[in-house]
Amino acid sequence: MAERLLILGAAGRDFHHFNVALRDDPDRVVVGFTATQIPNIAGRRYPPQLAGDRYPDGIPIFPEADLERLVREDRIDRVVFAYSDVPHAHVMHLAARAVAAGAALEVPATPLLESVKPVVAVTAVRTGAGKSQTSRAARRALAARGVRVAVVRHPMPYGDLYRQRVQRFAGYGDLEAHDTTIEEREEYERHLEEGAIVYAGVDYEPILRLAEEENDVVLWDGGNNDLPFFRPDVWICVVDPHRPGHELAYWPGEANLRAADVVVVNKVRTARPEDVVTVKDNVARVNPGATVIEAASPITLDDPAAVRGKRVLVLEDGPTLTHGGMAYGAGTIAAREHGAAELIDPRPVAVGTIAAVYDSYPHIGPLLPAMGYGKEQMDDLRKTIIAADPDVVVVATPIDLRRLLDLPMPAVRAYYELEEIGTPTLADVLSGIG
Repeated sequence: MAERLLILGAAGRDFHHFNVALRDDPDRVVVGFTATQIPNIAGRRYPPQLAGDRYPDGIPIFPEADLERLVREDRIDRVVFAYSDVPHAHVMHLAARAVAAGAALEVPATPLLESVKPVVAVTAVRTGAGKSQTSRAARRALAARGVRVAVVRHPMPYGDLYRQRVQRFAGYGDLEAHDTTIEEREEYERHLEEGAIVYAGVDYEPILRLAEEENDVVLWDGGNNDLPFFRPDVWICVVDPHRPGHELAYWPGEANLRAADVVVVNKVRTARPEDVVTVKDNVARVNPGATVIEAASPITLDDPAAVRGKRVLVLEDGPTLTHGGMAYGAGTIAAREHGAAELIDPRPVAVGTIAAVYDSYPHIGPLLPAMGYGKEQMDDLRKTIIAADPDVVVVATPIDLRRLLDLPMPAVRAYYELEEIGTPTLADVLSGIG
């Protein structure tokens, strides 16, 4: 009799694990997925066109809160944990829930697809450590030698899963054609601005093959602190001394750290020196063979004078604040450094889904997380900004939200890029690639 599985996920690695390891396995049947972290996923179905011939009706997606009921009612033998950026204890609490209900819990290795082209993977120990700027810096280092680089982004399938099976973004028109959300644009636009092509979607075997056809090197641009989906020739992991100790306390970030060929110790100029030492000591202890690069992520504003002496609402990157666990981000630092008279607390006037975010993540400080997983969240984000009535908005998200939100008040943009300190550099460690 086939083993009955329930996959715990967040519309990312769970789908990849199914596609590669389980879709065609006659000895195991996937009864359902559960969803957490990302809104509007539970209650949908993994479509039959992606699920394959063994699943003609597709596969239902349930809230993770239904775990015990599903184990009992659907006679689940094994619960498979397949999402990212959670404390190690969180995984074991889920194991306890599964075992108490009558199922085992499995924490599997991510199935790694093999590429015919060299693969550089950029991962991290936590959301918000600085993967995006590290990925951009790695791509530039390769492109400077004339290497054609495919940026393959970790999945962000928030719309029609079948239509999003394989996506190729070569310009802003493709963002519109694929009906991308704010969260997706944040990861794609900066690459597109510099002429790169970004690949993403749901089914990463055909995504990889398309990227290979058109490029010399595949750059895996990871999400959260998740594992890569392709076997890396160079595995890069970014660590964050603003959260010392997290590199050994979160899943699967610790696995990234232990497996990495290169560790980027980011934010060394804004973190406390003793915290930088703690993180570097932990890196040396668990991965003594890794090449260590020190870096900063300096923050600049496109109009610093607009902030000075003003009542400022800071719009920060959403995932960094939510499951990333940060109470503030780059925009808050920049606003304070440039003399903001007041940082407005939008929590009392937050509406709808944005108010719900504050309820779910009470650690977030007096700033606004840029949540844009769909039209409703984007509308609620704009309404909350208007209700807060700031003199100026500091937009510290990876994309320029001024273009999407049509704000009635002035807004300035905060930028941050990777600044490598000393040697070695990313160009050094990637010199043999491509």
